[in-house]
Parts: sequence; structure tokens; C-alpha cells
Amino acid sequence: MNSLQFDRHGDKENSPFFEEYLQRLLEERDRLGLTEMVHDIDALMITVDPDHSISYIAELCLMTPYHYLVTLESESHWTHILRIDLNSPDLIVREVKDPNFRGIFRALNEIYPVGSQKPNSRYMGEIIRVTNLHEVEKIQQAREFRFFNQNDVRKLELPGNLAISKPSPYTHNIVAYLERNPGDLRVYALGMSTIRNDVQAAYEGAKQLQVDLRIDDLILPVDHLATRVYSQNREVAILEYLSWSSYYFWGAYNIWDQNSSTNVTKSVHQVPESKSPAKVFTANNTPYFVNHLEKLPSPTETFVRNYGPRLHHMALAVKDGERDGLENIEFVVNAITQQGKGFLLDVIGSKEQGLKQIFSNASEHSSLIIEYVQRYGSFDGFFTKENVAALTEAAGAEEGVKNTHF
Repeated sequence: MNSLQFDRHGDKENSPFFEEYLQRLLEERDRLGLTEMVHDIDALMITVDPDHSISYIAELCLMTPYHYLVTLESESHWTHILRIDLNSPDLIVREVKDPNFRGIFRALNEIYPVGSQKPNSRYMGEIIRVTNLHEVEKIQQAREFRFFNQNDVRKLELPGNLAISKPSPYTHNIVAYLERNPGDLRVYALGMSTIRNDVQAAYEGAKQLQVDLRIDDLILPVDHLATRVYSQNREVAILEYLSWSSYYFWGAYNIWDQNSSTNVTKSVHQVPESKSPAKVFTANNTPYFVNHLEKLPSPTETFVRNYGPRLHHMALAVKDGERDGLENIEFVVNAITQQGKGFLLDVIGSKEQGLKQIFSNASEHSSLIIEYVQRYGSFDGFFTKENVAALTEAAGAEEGVKNTHF
């Protein structure tokens, strides 16, 4: 494997530190065999507050292609597994049973003014498929990466067949490794397995609504995951994730209008994003405390100050084409809007630019935004600079971010 063979995109200049350690870390990763052993994103993990998982699953099953598979019950959590198929990551939705339950993931929310309002609600991180769990964990520990021990994993009520990292100091996300060969089933060793009638009913209702709205065949799997971090942590957050994963640095763009940059990483294994979504990192170009001097916009840094560093949105692809005289993305958005789900702006972009995009309102259950993106023809990027500026501005104007001070 050669993780440095790929063309670079974008106009964002990185520091000499970043360029030096990008090369050194990826060369080391290849040499140690990690790139060969670490593969696709197998699952995305989300935690919600008590009594929110059923409504959130109904929301997800309307707005995404996911299906309810099973619930794993442990002492303090309900863990619901949603799946499309084995060619796309699972969604793991954990619900804390007791509102007074306290743990490390709640602590990551509580020091942030908006994040603390939903203390157990956050994106946790990714589970990545590996071919030799023991060897990967051993190598990563030798590189000074830290994991929860098995007793910690048991207390956290996370699957016992995972190797799970401590939360990142830069993104507050975790990375977990699951040993699985291609074609083998995904199994999560946790609690008692059951199909809950109330969850099944919410799922079936959402899927029937998708059919009735004629959008069930238009929404495709997850395309990319976008994390927001503090300005000073942009480069180290990217380098850290590349060290945990088998991704490479695709490139970065300055979004001058919003005083931020958008940075993209992708799998070196050249699988489609539907199988292993791209990971995007967004950060301010300047820290918050110079904004009053420079008079610059700061939606990204303001988000992080209010919610903490965390996943901001999960983007899903929409099938290229038209339905009833509308582009598919507009047909989907119109249908979902009729069900009371709001969006932050109108669909932006054009066929001439290569894609159209839109952000939903943040979910009341997870605080995550859903992005829809429809690409035309052979367009293989993730955005245009004009689109990103408009999306970032719209997200920054959302209640609780731009106009609220704590």
C-alpha cells in the first residue's frame, strides 16, 4: 500500500508541521501493515437521552435508507441496530435508560452550554473493520494510542468484541475496531437480543410513509460525515484520524466567506463512500477571540463553543435523476417537509456546478443535521465552495448558535 499516492485537492495551505507528519505517519502506517489490516467503517454510534430512541429511529427510517434490525438490552442502555446491508455501515442508536445516569460520554457534553441541554445526546464515533484485531491493537498501543480495557468496556456497556479508543482530545469521538472478514455477519457482543414491538411499529410506519411519499428508492447510503473542531485543532484532528484509520488526505478548501476551511479524508482502499463514508473536518481559520478585532464571521467556532467538538452532520446521497418534473433531491425534500421536518435553507447548487445540496434542521433527538447531496454525471467531489459557504452560513444562523450567548 502507498497512502501518499493520491492527488491533492483544494487551496487550503497547511503548516510545515502538518505536511511533515502527514508523510511520516502515513509512511509508517503503510510500513507497519496497518493500512492493509484496517478497512471500512462498519458502523456509526450515536447515543440519545431517555425516551428519545423510538422517535429518532422513526425519523431516521423516514429520512434515510436504514431498517430496524434488533435491540440489544443491557443494564443501563437500549442499543438499537439499524442496517441497510453489509455493503454500508450500520447505525447503532444507544438510549440511556435513566436520566440520572452519568458516564464519560455525558461528561463530554456537560461543559458546553447547548450540549448540556441534551446531556446524553451525541455522536460517539465509528466502528472500523479490521482483519486482525489483536495485531492492530498491539501496534496502535505501541504508537501511544490508548484503549479502554475490557473491564471499562463492560462498565460502559459497549460490545465486548470491540477494541475501543479513549475519546479524542480534538474531536471527542471514539474509534472502535471490529474483527470481521468480508462477507461475514456483523455481530455486536452485548446484552440480550430482542425485537421490541414499539420500535418495530415505529420503523414500519416510517417505511410505509417512505413508500407512500415515493421516496423509498431515492435516498442512498451515507456519503460523508462532517466533524467540527476548534481552529487550533484542525491539523492534529486530521492527522490523528488518519493514524487510527486507513484513510488519506484528499484535500482542503478555504471558505473565505465564512472564515473556515473544509478538509476531506477518504479510504485508501478505493471503496465507494456508500461502503466507507468520507470523513470531513471543518474548522475556523481564526480563533474566536480575534473575531471582535477582525470582524469576521465565526459560525464553525461558535458551534464548537456551544456544543463541543463533535459530528455536525451526516450526509446521504440522493439518486441522480428526476421525479414528477423535479430533481430527485427537491422531490425528497418537498416530501419530507410535508411531514413537518424543517430544512435550514433551499436546495442549493445546480447541474452545471455538478451537484445540489441541502441541510435539514438539527434533530431534536441527536442534535445531528442530515445533509442530502445529489451529484450529476461523473462529478466526484463533495461540494462547491459556494455551496459550502451557503450551508455553513445557514447552519450558523440556526437558533442557539448565532444569536445565543452564554
